Amino acid sequence: MSYRRTRKSMQLAAQAAELAVAVPQVIAHRVTRMAIAGLSPSARDRKEFHRMGTEKVTAFNEVWYAMALQAFRANQQLALSFMQSLWFPWASPKTSFRKASKQLSNAALGIAGKSMAPAHRRAVANAKRLGRTKLR
Repeated sequence: MSYRRTRKSMQLAAQAAELAVAVPQVIAHRVTRMAIAGLSPSARDRKEFHRMGTEKVTAFNEVWYAMALQAFRANQQLALSFMQSLWFPWASPKTSFRKASKQLSNAALGIAGKSMAPAHRRAVANAKRLGRTKLR
């Protein structure tokens, strides 16, 4: 495995670990806040609950857009590679399969990384912000 792919997969694993820590913190804070607020949430609580709903829709859209854009770019690179192997088969006859598998692996890592970035960014920021916020 190349250094670039190893580094990228390590960064992706680190992001996933940070996300796995931040998400439960945010959920715990917000659920506790909902339980404390009860049937009559304060203006501050209503603002936070509205923000939570808006953030979820926005984050979902950002994740899908980033993933689709990265998949589009990866598909273009793969198509170019395959077309080059058809037009110039003598250029690298034995390594084309190996090259294609590396490209597919890199494409998958790239798509996963790009799709995780917006969710990671928001969850970690929310965990920091809500960690400083008092429940009452």
